[in-house]
Formats: sequence, C-alpha cells, structure tokens
Amino acid sequence: MSRETLGLSSDLLAYVRSVGVREDADLRRLREETASHPRAQMQISPEQGQFLALLLELIGARKSFEVGTFTGYSAMCAAKAMGPDGRVVALDISEEFTSIARKHWAGAGITERIDLRLAPAAASLQAMVDAGEAATYDFAFIDADKTGYDTYYEYALKLLRTGGLIAIDNVLWSGAVIDPKDTTADTAALRTLNQKIATDDRVTVSLVPIGDGLTLARKR
Repeated sequence: MSRETLGLSSDLLAYVRSVGVREDADLRRLREETASHPRAQMQISPEQGQFLALLLELIGARKSFEVGTFTGYSAMCAAKAMGPDGRVVALDISEEFTSIARKHWAGAGITERIDLRLAPAAASLQAMVDAGEAATYDFAFIDADKTGYDTYYEYALKLLRTGGLIAIDNVLWSGAVIDPKDTTADTAALRTLNQKIATDDRVTVSLVPIGDGLTLARKR
C-alpha cells in the first residue's frame, strides 16, 4: 500500500511496459517511426494508449473523436479498441504530421474506421454540432493547443452522450501548473481548466498521473 503515487524510474517504466502494455506490431511501428520525429514528445506513451483503449472497451464505445491527431497513435489505439464497427473522427490542422498517420492507418487496415478532418478544431466541432451530432459520441480525447482546451471541453460536453467520457491530456504540463513563476498562456489555460473541471457538477472527474497528467471527466 502507498499513500502517494509511485514515481517511475526508467527501469521500472520498462517493466510496466513489458507486463502491462499489449502493443501490437502496427502500433509499435508507428511509435518507433514517430520517435525520430522532431516533435516526438507530442505522441502519447504506449501505456497511455493502452489505458485509453481499456477505457473505450469498458464504456462500450463505438463513436469517438479526438482533438489533436499528430502522427495518429491515439487514433489507432481507439480504432483498434472499438473494432470494425467503431468510428473515430480525428481533428487536426497539419497535413505534414497526419500524412504519417494515414500511411500507418492504411498499413494496419483501419483507414475506413478513421475520419480525418483537417481544419481548425473549433470549426470542425461546430460543424459536428450543426450536423445534429450532439449527444451521440461515447468518447472524446483532447490533446492539442492548450489555449483551446476550454473550448474543446465545452464542445465535448455537447457532443457526448450522458455517461460519455472525456480524456484530456497534458493537464500537469511537466509540473508547470504549480509553478507560480510560469505565467505563459498555455500554462495559465491549463490551470484555469483544471480548476474549472474540479468543481464542474456536469461531470464526475479524476485526474490520473499517467504520462503528463490525464483528466477523465464522465458526463453526467
């Protein structure tokens, strides 16, 4: 038993991945290619991908969306977890980054499960609402520009069904959220959203210290 969350050394992290992550060859190839990318730090870890996949299975998700796709690892995790009948709407603005995603999705045979939309996310989310998709999604993953997080969170609450789950990445921001000297826009936006969700009676919330911090908010 422990009253505090255990810190992970590199050896202990390797152990976690060896016994707690079932990363198939498609996911591994995508992760390994992304590791050499100049923005590789933007990709979620395999243990976080495994965790998200488990959550999708637990809630029986068949319809999800993500804000921020990068090279496609999280979308691949979601598509595989939901199976052939599942659909992921992937929102991003980078043709360069998502070209890597498209290649690996095709190689994994899951292209038809992922609807990639390249446009500012707020516009895409509003279009989804306008199309009558409010309260029809099971799961939302937010991992994009931090100053946009509050907007994306509010759209997620509109688009998710009751009982749907929102997962928000990077909410600890490498510890910067508790550094009073850090007044950058990204950090300030994350602090504000964290405080908002902590007392938002529209959701049940848990902040999980996995990766760079992951907030889970279940729509009531």
